[in-house]
Amino acid sequence: MYEKNYPKKRYSKTLSFLQKHISKSSTILDLGVANPFTVIMQDTGYSVENTAGEDLDLDFASVLNSDAEVVTAFEIFEHLVAPFNVLTKIKADKLVASIPLKLWFSAAYKSKTDPWDRHYHEFEDWQFDWLLEKAGWKIKDRAKWTHPVNKIGLRPLLRKFTPRYYIVYAERRPNTQK
Repeated sequence: MYEKNYPKKRYSKTLSFLQKHISKSSTILDLGVANPFTVIMQDTGYSVENTAGEDLDLDFASVLNSDAEVVTAFEIFEHLVAPFNVLTKIKADKLVASIPLKLWFSAAYKSKTDPWDRHYHEFEDWQFDWLLEKAGWKIKDRAKWTHPVNKIGLRPLLRKFTPRYYIVYAERRPNTQK
């Protein structure tokens, strides 16, 4: 199911969490361009459409025009300057979102080759929870997992024990903006 270079642990944990909360009969809008995990969701039986790569800090058209029952956002909010804005525009009543957690022993991610591939935010779990709550979401379930790397050193050792990824299932609170 996964190609050799896919992040197997992250993808299997994400898929398992998604399957726990979202039925395959639900339609999904996945924030971000189609990617290897989109294919995994589709191969597993989910009906998924992606946004087109627009700047979700400024352009909400794909979110506003979607009739999907569920929005997924896997490692996307850390790339936005103001994720609160798009979170308040989502029309769906269900959200499954994951983020990389801020690591005290590592600086925020910034690609050396791609000027758009960087993390504006790296959240602590409580910060992400607060963001979702302020945007009108109620968290129903959450999970964390580590991201060990096969290298030698203090940071790789810390990665074996320090959670790197955080995922939540949330539902829109009644009487909040859509």
